[in-house]
Amino acid sequence: MSSFARFYSYSNMLVLKFGGTSVGSAQRMQALVKLTVDDRPKIVVLSAMSGTTNSLVEIANALYAKENDKAKSLIDALEKKYRGVIEELYTTDAGKQKGHELIDSHFNYLRSFTLDLFTANEEKAVLAQGELLSTAMYHYFLAEKGTKSVLLPAPDFMRIDENEEPDLAYIESHLRKELEKHPGEILFITQGYICRNAFGEIDNLKRGGSDYTATLIGAALQSPEIQIWTDIDGMHNNDPRVVDKTFPVTELSFEEAAELAYFGAKILHPTCVLPAQKRKVPVRLLNTMQPEAKGTVIRENISDDRITAVAAKDGITAIKIKSGRMLLAYGFLRSVFEVFERYRTPIDMITTSEVAVSLTIDNPKHLDAIVEELNAFGSVEVDRDQAILCIVGRFGAEKQGYASRVFDALKEIPIRMISYGGSEHNISILVETKRKNDALKALNKGLFNL
Repeated sequence: MSSFARFYSYSNMLVLKFGGTSVGSAQRMQALVKLTVDDRPKIVVLSAMSGTTNSLVEIANALYAKENDKAKSLIDALEKKYRGVIEELYTTDAGKQKGHELIDSHFNYLRSFTLDLFTANEEKAVLAQGELLSTAMYHYFLAEKGTKSVLLPAPDFMRIDENEEPDLAYIESHLRKELEKHPGEILFITQGYICRNAFGEIDNLKRGGSDYTATLIGAALQSPEIQIWTDIDGMHNNDPRVVDKTFPVTELSFEEAAELAYFGAKILHPTCVLPAQKRKVPVRLLNTMQPEAKGTVIRENISDDRITAVAAKDGITAIKIKSGRMLLAYGFLRSVFEVFERYRTPIDMITTSEVAVSLTIDNPKHLDAIVEELNAFGSVEVDRDQAILCIVGRFGAEKQGYASRVFDALKEIPIRMISYGGSEHNISILVETKRKNDALKALNKGLFNL
């Protein structure tokens, strides 16, 4: 195959990611055939079966604590679950035998850790077993049905650097090398979440997991589309766990999706948007339980000025520093920010006046030490149990009326902080956590007439 033909085929390769619930049972795996097997070239990224990673974390914790009998019991319980899936998934004796041999291999590997010292590197190898199992099981299932597929080991091309950030250039070059080993093939299956680190050891992507794998692959191949299949029909305009009447948003810009994901929309991790945005690859959020639903497409160049959706983030702490030293002074804010930098604590919101600065954090791990240092600048007030409401859309500076609509909707809700103008895509408002649900309902009624 010529280099042009290879590039052409790779650039037309879809990337489909299926989460834990989508591969959570034999029936769910069998249902994936309709979504993954056709004449379009694609890479299918699979998570571990739902519940598996949590079980593996329990096993690793027991091994760390040298509770080897507990670890063995947990391994036995997880193995029993997988044996049952094998019996349901495959219909032929040969298929079942191959499936049970796969289970033997992986669970004997897990038991080997009960015989020796357990380290952090070995923990990551344990956590990788879920994705390795689900992808091999689905690959074997397709083979039993007579469908050709290629099992593409993610550690052969997926790597993070010494800062634990994905090495996109490495991923791009090594992924293409792996694909070139299988000319003419159109269906590839690979693991989400797992990778190698800069030292060649098995590791994982941490933030965003399998979604991150999918967007990195899509960006590396400049795919026509990345599809994230979950059990929700797209990103909703509000939190359906709190608000009765919500609807899936048809389309979002990359900036809007990142804001919503960061501020509480659980369907997608904010980090996952970045690779696709960098290479301008559309991301579509779809529902395996309702594959006919339109879902949500995330792409560039959505120019309509509008209010799109609302999300909320709990566990916020607000800090106010009041000081006369701020007045007509320069360097004051830098000194304040350096305190948070020293404690590696990100800031979410910030507002300032002539004599005070208010900001919020979502990680209170070093709060006491931070407050102690900030006392050197002036009086410090701390408000815990706060929530950030994020109203996302496109708010052009020349447009009128957006702020008034938001504040009219929240006229019965006490507001602690407001951030408006830092982004064209976000109005952030801080309220007490106990007011969060009422605020979300009020915004749904005031902004979307629901």
